[in-house]
This record gives sequence, structure tokens and C-alpha cells, in this order.
Amino acid sequence: MKKFLVFIMICMAANRFAIADEGMWLPFLLNQVNMEKMQEMGLQLSAKEIYNINESSLKDAIVIFGGGCTGEIISDQGLLLTNMHCGYRQVQSHSTVEHDYLKNGFWAEELNDELPNPGLNVKFLVRVEDISEKVNNQLSDDMSENERSEKIKILGEELSHKMVEGTQYQSVFKSYYGGNQFYILIYETYSDVRLVANPPVSIGDFGSLTDNWMWPRHKADFSMFRVYTGPDGKPAEYSPDNIPLKPKHHLPISLKGVQPDDFAMILGNPGSTDRFMTTFGIKELMDFDHPNRIKIRGAKLEIMNETMAKSPAHRIMYAAKYKGASNYWKYSIAQMAGFERNHVLEQRKKLEKDFIKWVSQDANRIDKYGETLKLIKEGYESRKEFKNASQYISETMRRGPETIGFAHRANELYNELNKNKKSQDIEKLNALNEELANYGKKYYRDYLKETDQKIATALFQILKDDLDGKFYPEYFIMAMKEYDGNVKKFVDNLYNQSIFANEEAFNDFIKKPKADVLAQDALFQLAMSVEAKYNDLYAQSKNYDEQLLKGHRLFVKGVMEMEKDGNFYPDANFTMRLTYGKVGGYSPRDAVYYKHYTTLKGVMEKEDPNNYEFIVPEKLKQLYITKDYGRYAYNDEMHVCFITDNDITGGNSGSPVVNGNGELIGLAFDSNWEGMTGDIEFEEEMQKTVCTDIKYIVWLLEKFLGAQRIVDEMTFVE
Repeated sequence: MKKFLVFIMICMAANRFAIADEGMWLPFLLNQVNMEKMQEMGLQLSAKEIYNINESSLKDAIVIFGGGCTGEIISDQGLLLTNMHCGYRQVQSHSTVEHDYLKNGFWAEELNDELPNPGLNVKFLVRVEDISEKVNNQLSDDMSENERSEKIKILGEELSHKMVEGTQYQSVFKSYYGGNQFYILIYETYSDVRLVANPPVSIGDFGSLTDNWMWPRHKADFSMFRVYTGPDGKPAEYSPDNIPLKPKHHLPISLKGVQPDDFAMILGNPGSTDRFMTTFGIKELMDFDHPNRIKIRGAKLEIMNETMAKSPAHRIMYAAKYKGASNYWKYSIAQMAGFERNHVLEQRKKLEKDFIKWVSQDANRIDKYGETLKLIKEGYESRKEFKNASQYISETMRRGPETIGFAHRANELYNELNKNKKSQDIEKLNALNEELANYGKKYYRDYLKETDQKIATALFQILKDDLDGKFYPEYFIMAMKEYDGNVKKFVDNLYNQSIFANEEAFNDFIKKPKADVLAQDALFQLAMSVEAKYNDLYAQSKNYDEQLLKGHRLFVKGVMEMEKDGNFYPDANFTMRLTYGKVGGYSPRDAVYYKHYTTLKGVMEKEDPNNYEFIVPEKLKQLYITKDYGRYAYNDEMHVCFITDNDITGGNSGSPVVNGNGELIGLAFDSNWEGMTGDIEFEEEMQKTVCTDIKYIVWLLEKFLGAQRIVDEMTFVE
């Protein structure tokens, strides 16, 4: 039976039993903790077939896709599968009104038709090195937390550099278990990654915001890319001479389908969890972090939605921006509800009470852990007003209207321009100017002054109404005095006078950049003032991090000591993890039961031609009517999505779901509404991973897109 790790610890004083199945496990340590249990559940592979640094293994098919998703290699020619929402910006960047790949979908008929994506890369994990002993030997209890952190940073950087020196690899130093263990991860990065195929958003994002974080789901959230290498097979920048990657391993596609209680395993890169968060951290989320985000982003999304409804061109311009802003807006809503429903605070209070009792039973424990929860409590309480204010500044200004972020990009150029002629680095100045000019081309392509101005007016008004004036950026304080508190008048003048809100004026500036133009630009001045205030607030909040870091480290270490025989997994930190579970449905509330799968019939039942979220393409309807499902059918049905009880979080988007033989059965893309407390507490009965069935994906490629070339290069197991 699955239980959240911390909840187990609550019960362990009275009932000691084996750790539950949930967890984000380190694949290179499976032999030490999980293999027997996984094999009992249906795994047919050995630990070496999952993670091996000398021979081909499952981990060699898994990549970090871009900066925040997972992908997997599914052919011997470097074909890569990930979520459409992970590749959304790339698809959007190639879309125009004439060639709308968001609306109509895309697939490259030939290799030469595959579309390059400057700035996109994928990273393969080569190996992991445990350096915990080397680091911990250099630490002592006499160090302050800041001294400890600085020492860890220096040692990590030094050891990381040595491990990849003279190679084409890159290294990343990471701490685990609350800063008690340390590893270096070695990666190989490929930067020529080309778009191969994607469904139209009406299929790939069917249900969009309405269905986000929900079950049942009916979307095929996938995009396909290809990884290219230089002619020598090594990583290389884009070139027409590059060739498809020959991977060490690629995942075969299972056409066997999924059934209840089937074993399901996911390898991916979960971003962040805090399973040891105390009641003080949960209260911070409930008291202001989530409510702030819900209110501010809600206002922004409403304006963006109005713009997108005006025309197809407007929809393309704001599609990716809207999706980015809405994702964690809805997440905050769901997690707030989950905290109440699952009584998370009450459970954590019980854990903390048991921890205090355990500590009090031994003088050495009192000396070592006696101040742990006090440190955490005081840290949260002391930083509260600074954390709240910095979030407001970030959401309403730094990440609110686009123009402020754009104007801030000119800061480095301004600093160079502002130097006297003798001190100026002309080469650097020209490079900075060119960089800003290139960014401007992309920026104005998807920019509407009227929309951004409305967003600025709405969000600045929220800031003015909700936040104490002592936390305002200095420029905003002066502006409110000058405009007698009239936010709209201030914003109107701001946008009418700035070069950053006018493409022609910006381009004129780029031709002859001058420091005094930026110095007198209202938006540039505001952007600098916003950044200065945010950094000041952030720094004041960080003053209390030493208490929090020390308290958290001691709490994690103490809990692990409290249950010496427990198998512990570290919180997610965007490094490769393995989770395992089974396919199956659930009952979210009284008298309601959700099956483990959805079908194409459900797509048709949700159709609403007047709502862009639920438009169904005519061709898909015809395929449904004729039931032209071929070898991808479940009897006479086409399954669309399924759910498992795997433990995942953000960063797992695009992760492969494989069966006991390591064959691809689905593509993970979401969690369910009832499981939104999962980053803090794994909810055993309710938390589900939502996946697109691989059979639906391949069927769409073959029957809907007609991309037979792509299907033919995959390896199938029937």
C-alpha cells in the first residue's frame, strides 16, 4: 500500500513496516533499495538494464529536453518524443498565418524538411559520481550555514571541473537529502535538435486550460524532434551537413496496450518537491504565495484571453505566453484545495510532534536537533513580509507586462555605453547591441502594445492597492506622486514615450545606440528600479535562509536517523529519477469512479465548435466514424489517455512510461486535480500520473498526419 514517506514516519513509533512504493528513486541505487519490490510488481529488467555506464541501458534513451522537460529517443535515427507543451514554443516560432503549425499540425516529409531550433538542446546523462564522503569530510558542525554552503560550493565546482576536464562532457553538482549527500552528474549535450512532427493544438492540447490538471483527459500531448550530430557522430552546432544521432539505446514501442494493474515505470527529470516541508512552509503557501499568484495571474490571463479571441494571428502571438502563465495559476488553485481536502497541515503537525518527542528522549539528540523546528519557524516568520513583497513585485512587474523584461535586457548595453570612450570595449558593445537587436526581432513578432499596456495597467493597480507603499520600486513611488495615484495615466504615458513599446523607435535606437536615450527612457528607468527593488527584497528575505537551510538539513537528517531502516529517496532536483507503480482508476469522491483510460468517443462528446479548447478536426471525426483504427485499436475502441499511480512532478513532462520489459506504453504529461498536494505530500489513493497512450500517438501519426516515414523508423513490439 502506498503511503507518503513522511506519513509513514508519523506512524512508525507504533507500527514499523516497509517503505511504500511511492518515491522518486535514484536509478543508480536501485539494487540497494527497490529491485526486489519492482520485480514482484512485474519488472522483467535487471538494475543494470536500467542504469549502466559501460553498456547500453534505459537511461541512455532519456534526455533533459530544453530547460525543464524530459524526452526519450524512440528510433535508431535519433527520433525524440516529448510533450507538445514542452515543444510548444518551438512549434509556435515556426508558425505563421500562412503556415499555422499550431492549428494544422506539422510533419516533415523528408529529413531536409525538419526544422532547426536555435537555442534548444538536449542532455544525455553519461554517469553519476558520489562525492558525499569527499565533501562531508571537509565540513564540520562548527561552521555557520553560510560557511558550510560556501565550502560545499567551492568543493563541488572544483570536483565537477576535474571530472570533465579534457572531455566534451558537462558536469552538474547537486546536493541531495536536504544538503547531506552530494553527487556530480556528467552530461553530453546536443544542440542541433530539429522539429519533426506535432499534432494540431486541437488534438495536442484538447481541453487546454479547462482540462489542465484534470482527469478524465482526452489529449495527445506530444511533439517529435530529432537529435543531430556532426558527421563524426559528436555533438555539433546546427549545420546542413549534420547527420541523425545514432543513440546508445532507443525505446521500442509496445502495441500490446495497457490494462488495470499493469506494471508502469517512468524515467525522467522531476523538477522540485519538498516532501519534508514543515507546517511553517505550508502555511506560507496557503497564506500568501498561492493566493497572490491566483489573483495576479488571473487578471493577466483574462486580458490575454480577450486578445487571443480577436483573430487567428492574435491567438498565435499569445498562445505560448498564455499557456506559460496559466499552468501554475491553476496549479496554485488545485493545491490550495488539496491542502484543505487532504488535511496536510494536521498530518505535518503530528510529524513534528513525534519528531520533538523522539529528540527529547536523548541528550545527544537534544544537543544536535533541539533547535531544528525553532530555526525553521523563526526563519519563515522573519522573511514573511519580504517574501510577500518580492512575489508581488515579481508577478506584477518583473513577470507581468512583457515590456519591462524587454527593457531590462538593455542594461548591459547601457552600462557599456555609459563608459567614457577610452574605457569602452567596442567589440563587446557591438555584440551587446546585436544581441539586443536579435532579441527585438523575436520580441516584436509576438508583441501587441495595446495588450501589454492593458496588462501593465491592471497589474500595477493590483500592486498599488495590495502592497504597502514602502515596498514599491522608487520609480513607481515618484510616478504615483507625479500622476496623483492615477495608474492608467502613468501607464499610458509610459508606453507612449518609451522606445521599447515602439518597434520603429527601438530599431532607430539600435542603429545609433546612445546611453542618454536609455537614461531618459521611462520604461528603462522603471525596469531598472523594479530590478533594484526586487533584488533588495530578495536579499532581505535571503538573510533568513541560513536559519531555514540549517533547520531543513537537520530536520531531514534527524528524520532519517529516527527511522534507520527506512529506504529514503531524496526530494526532486531536476536530475534523473525512476518511479514505479501500476495502471488503474480511482474514486475521487462518493459514488464516483474514474476508469483507468479514456477513448476517442470522449473527445467527440466534449466537442464544442464555439470553444477553441474543444474543437475537433473534421478528419479526426471521420476517422472516428469509420473506426479506421488498424492495429492500434483496443477491440473496436481507440484509447486516448490512461492513468497510473506513479509519483511525478513538473520536469517529468515528456517522460516515457514503460512496461516491465522497458517498452514504451505511454507519454506522461500531467497529474490530476486530486493529487496536486503531491509535491508536498504523496496522496496514496488519489495521486495519478496522466499519460497519452502510445498507440494513440502512433495512430495519429499514421492515420491523421500521414507521417508514415516517421512510423516506419520505429521499433514495434506486438
